[in-house]
Amino acid sequence: MSVRRLAEDSVQPAAFAFNRENTAWAKLTIKKYPKGREQSAVIPLLMRAQEQDGWVTRAAIEHVAIMLDMPLIRVLEVATFYTQFQLQPVGTRAHIQICGTTPCMLRGAEDLKKVCQHRIHHDPFHTNESGTLSWEEVECLGACVNAPMIMVFKDTYEDLTPERLEEIIDAFEAGKGDTITPGPQINRHFSAPEGGATSLIEGNGAAKPKRAAKSAAGESAAIAPTNAAKPVTHDVTTSDAIRSPSKAKASKVVEDAASKPAEPTPAAARTIKNPPIAEGSLGEKPPVQTIKAPAAQSVSLEDKNRPAAIEKPAVTDNLELISGVSPKIAGILHELGIYTFAQVASWKKAEREWVDGYLNFKGRIERDDWVKQAKALAKGGEAEYIKVFGKKPR
Repeated sequence: MSVRRLAEDSVQPAAFAFNRENTAWAKLTIKKYPKGREQSAVIPLLMRAQEQDGWVTRAAIEHVAIMLDMPLIRVLEVATFYTQFQLQPVGTRAHIQICGTTPCMLRGAEDLKKVCQHRIHHDPFHTNESGTLSWEEVECLGACVNAPMIMVFKDTYEDLTPERLEEIIDAFEAGKGDTITPGPQINRHFSAPEGGATSLIEGNGAAKPKRAAKSAAGESAAIAPTNAAKPVTHDVTTSDAIRSPSKAKASKVVEDAASKPAEPTPAAARTIKNPPIAEGSLGEKPPVQTIKAPAAQSVSLEDKNRPAAIEKPAVTDNLELISGVSPKIAGILHELGIYTFAQVASWKKAEREWVDGYLNFKGRIERDDWVKQAKALAKGGEAEYIKVFGKKPR
């Protein structure tokens, strides 16, 4: 997939603002997220901006960044990552995204591209003469079993042929795209087998009853008569044994059973419905092995690597501002005599490993870089944290 960049300045509008309806919608959407997590609304806000103007402009990206108090580069990263965001003007009635990943490619995506090149424009991201249609090739659209497929705005059209794509393009060009039903374009229900179900049905569609499995003893009884004087054999060729080892083994058991004279069965034995399986029989199940998780390594509070504790100061730092420190973890740190950012910032490697083992964090202190976070918070609070990490703490 080609590198995604913003459109040239010559087509960029000078400013962007949500209209009244979308502004009210955006405010309600931001409130859906927890306090401190409002930036999670970046994707729905960018999508609403695209729906309003037809594509995502530089001004729209800047506007969303201001609304969410989010670094501009972070919003730009999101907009340029997802192919659902159009970064330059596209067809006003349809922008066709053709999936070019392996399953669709093997099922005819190249033929769909040729249709778009013939009907719209030879090159992607160029509109037709009337400006109503455009196209591009994208990565997987998530319905590989229904390949090949396209997406037009938010709807997907699957199981396509070049002829069917021609019809879909005609409908959108005429402003009648809503008359085309999204999804599979053949006799298929979602991702079910083409033409309908092909197994586990009988007459009215009810599931077939499962056939009860026969035991090895039952098979032997069916093959060998009770008072047979002559052994009953069954020839198993070498190829049979290779294709089905269990078949060869079962036949051997049958031959052995048939070669022995029949013995009267005790009455008590005949009343047992589910006799225990004899060791070495065909029905024997392998023992279940239980794998025990290794016991957590104990950490001594008297260890020399334990960080030095201090008396609780009159004013303590909010350790929960460090990513990875929950209220419960903050309470445990207080029990260890750790109350300030400066303490965490001063931890050496041995001390970090001791705390990590005590909390059973499995390396999380290093991954989240508690020391770097604590140094920033100790130096200048949230302002310094934002300067270093580009976002608010937590």
